[in-house]
Amino acid sequence: MAPESDRPPVPASRMSAWRFIVWFGIVAMLADVVYEGARSITGPLLAHLGASALVVGVVTGVGESAALLLRLVSGPLTDRSGRFWGWTLAGYGLTVVSVPLLGLASVLWVASALVIAERVGKAVRSPAKDTLLSHATAVTGRGRGFAVHEALDQVGALAGPLLVAGVLAASGGDYTPALLVLAVPGALAFALVVWLRAQVPRPEGYEAELELPPAAGLGVDPTEEPGSAPARLPGRFWAYASFAGLTMVGFSTFGVISFHLVTDGVLSAAAVPLVYAAVMVVDALAALLTGWLYDRHGASVLVLLPVVAAAVPALAFSGSVQVAVAGALAWGVALGVQESTLRATVADLVPRGRRATAYGLFGAVIGVAAAAGGALAGGLYGVSVPLLVTVTVLLQVAALLVLLVTLHRGRPSVDAGLQA
Repeated sequence: MAPESDRPPVPASRMSAWRFIVWFGIVAMLADVVYEGARSITGPLLAHLGASALVVGVVTGVGESAALLLRLVSGPLTDRSGRFWGWTLAGYGLTVVSVPLLGLASVLWVASALVIAERVGKAVRSPAKDTLLSHATAVTGRGRGFAVHEALDQVGALAGPLLVAGVLAASGGDYTPALLVLAVPGALAFALVVWLRAQVPRPEGYEAELELPPAAGLGVDPTEEPGSAPARLPGRFWAYASFAGLTMVGFSTFGVISFHLVTDGVLSAAAVPLVYAAVMVVDALAALLTGWLYDRHGASVLVLLPVVAAAVPALAFSGSVQVAVAGALAWGVALGVQESTLRATVADLVPRGRRATAYGLFGAVIGVAAAAGGALAGGLYGVSVPLLVTVTVLLQVAALLVLLVTLHRGRPSVDAGLQA
């Protein structure tokens, strides 16, 4: 069978770009119900099967590493094969099969393998999925398109753990029905992807019909055809990835924040999930707002990210309930920008023929930086909160400088394009 990119052009107009984005967002929402629901009880489940804290840490750590670092492989392979829908289907299929099987696992090594397999599914589909989505967002506006997708995604991130918690309560703590019930949204998600592929077999048709201007502030021509794409990703992409990596290294994880809230007696353990739910709402709202601002004002809106991230530890690690909760909500604002507008910008930095590769590399950079940031925040928190705040501010200042230099270098190209 010929690669998807080599097949005769099929109009993407069977479905509007906005409808495509919304339906893809519903897919992401259903998939989030599945894997976020499972991840909410992964630790207790493995412990129930005899795992120690070390084993739980190793298994989940390997899983997260696989979800991010394997994109270095899946991204380039997706670009070379041109089978964007095939990789998307394979990734979702692996996830929606692994999670229900996890509910039937009675041996620790089998359950551990399934936990890792679910994360591998994320690595397999993410570069291809983001590339497919980027074509439709060329019509709607990159920022708004990715933001709507992220907002729907967060609905699933909220619903999944709540669904699992409800089934656990009703079944007296039995993990099997709590995980088997996730087969329903999983099957729906996979069926929707199959349907979307039939409706819009070549989403690049959305973008191919447009004459797009260079990305605001970045000096990039997104209309460059795959055949003319350079052998290497453009330098602006690497500068941007450096900015994103720096800001993530200086970004505390919610795990460290929640640890502080409970161990310092700021909030009870029962109240932390309520704070997290509020954070997810703020995440979605921040994604929508900054996505709209990105489409109106370009990449300069990303200046907001290091500024907000720098404020998070100063607020979140306070002993005051109100201040600490405000810090957690600020964390949600930064997360919303990271999950939507950061991804949208990648599509404006890289030609169509290299986008899956770029998304794979970018995901790996973000993943490694986030892991380093979590370790750094946890380590410094145990030493000195003022030191943690100081280091975070310095890292975010460095990230801001890299972003400003990247934006400045992009402007001459934009000006030249406007004068031509």
